[in-house]
Amino acid sequence: MTEPAGFRTETDSMGDRPIPYHAYYGIQTLRATENFPISGLRPLPTYIDACVLIKKATALTNGELGCIPLEISQAIVEAANEVLAGQFRDQFVVDIYQAGAGTSHHMNVNEVLANRALELLGEPKGSYHRISPNDHVNYGQSTNDVIPTAIRIGGLLALERTLYPALTGAIAVLNAKADEFQDVIRSGRTHLQDAVPVRLGENFRAWGQILTDHQGRLKSAAQDLTLLGLGGSAVGTGLNTHPRYRERVAEVLSELIQQPLRPAPHLMAAMQSMAPFVAVSGALRNLAQDLAKISHDLRLLDSGPKTGFKEISLPPVQPGSSIMPGKYNPVMAEMTAMVCFQVMGYDAAIALAAQAGQLELNVMMPLIAYDLIHSIEILGNCLAALTNQCLQGIVANRDRCLAYAEGSLALVTALNPHIGYLNAAAVAKESLETGKSLRELVLEKGLLTAEQLANVLNLEQMSQLPKN
Repeated sequence: MTEPAGFRTETDSMGDRPIPYHAYYGIQTLRATENFPISGLRPLPTYIDACVLIKKATALTNGELGCIPLEISQAIVEAANEVLAGQFRDQFVVDIYQAGAGTSHHMNVNEVLANRALELLGEPKGSYHRISPNDHVNYGQSTNDVIPTAIRIGGLLALERTLYPALTGAIAVLNAKADEFQDVIRSGRTHLQDAVPVRLGENFRAWGQILTDHQGRLKSAAQDLTLLGLGGSAVGTGLNTHPRYRERVAEVLSELIQQPLRPAPHLMAAMQSMAPFVAVSGALRNLAQDLAKISHDLRLLDSGPKTGFKEISLPPVQPGSSIMPGKYNPVMAEMTAMVCFQVMGYDAAIALAAQAGQLELNVMMPLIAYDLIHSIEILGNCLAALTNQCLQGIVANRDRCLAYAEGSLALVTALNPHIGYLNAAAVAKESLETGKSLRELVLEKGLLTAEQLANVLNLEQMSQLPKN
């Protein structure tokens, strides 16, 4: 169908406005773009998917229940499928900082789907007497129940698509490196000072366990995202919805995303409380804190190459300096820390926004939607990049590790049961002052025989973790 050039006229309760004919959005979207020229940030693709999936599920359900004509239901579903396949993404144009409940973005979605559905039926855009963004695409719905549901669906999609696979991949690589480095003994360090020997493999195994624990916490927190307030309509009463709509739309949406969803026990509560999002965000912040610490450890263990620890070598992925030739920096670990700090900042914003609702509605949901889904996705993307570009290629500098382990004054800890704490402290002090080794001083003072000393200062034995 050939489009006419120029503009079409659309009307809302505030009057008439010209809309570029090529645009699939309508008058309410246009007003929002004029009202909110704030950041230039557009809705995340995953959030668009979530909203469009809801519209597809509602169109299917309302068509099945006889609330809208089947021909219109099918056209809306077909339009939704096209958007989910990647088409018309440039039509979602409302800044993420907008009307507090998310009405501007919600109407953007309704208008795009309505106008594309009209085209599919051979009608010109803006022919809302045939398919209306409000009366058909939004039948039985409100921004107040759609947007909290979209945040839930967007969070679930982002976790399944991005963060869970990245965590699983990172854990597998860390455990593989743990096996590879299990025989490498290095000096432990607490307070950045010498501590008793540890196995490099156990450092990597510990990191793998830490990420495994966080994956479990995330999955537990995400369970609340499966309880939907969809069907609550404007304030949670279900006004203007079919009696069977609430249950059926949850079933249809479950089938679309292949996850078990069900109506929340109290739709008004699901609309008002942002607690599920705060819980997931808190789990993300918790993960980010440990992941940042791991990234710091990687940088420290790789420090050098001549003046630092250099117990491991991270794979070089790009030149590290614009002026110093031959310099390579731990850029993947640095990037990871920055992402983690951003996630922590998002968590603070989500916590503030979550308590900003009055009476029947929270009015900071667009901020929560963007920050929560973005947190999940940047954490997943950064963890995948860290795994592929860094963790997989780590090499242990075995001689360096062993030299530090053998030279550590903390080896004296193993002497405590055999020569006493005070004697051990005196030997350590003298070793530091004279440069003589612990072994040499213990033998000189006759505190242990050579055979006893060899048994006590056995690095293999000292660094062996107890079996479960």
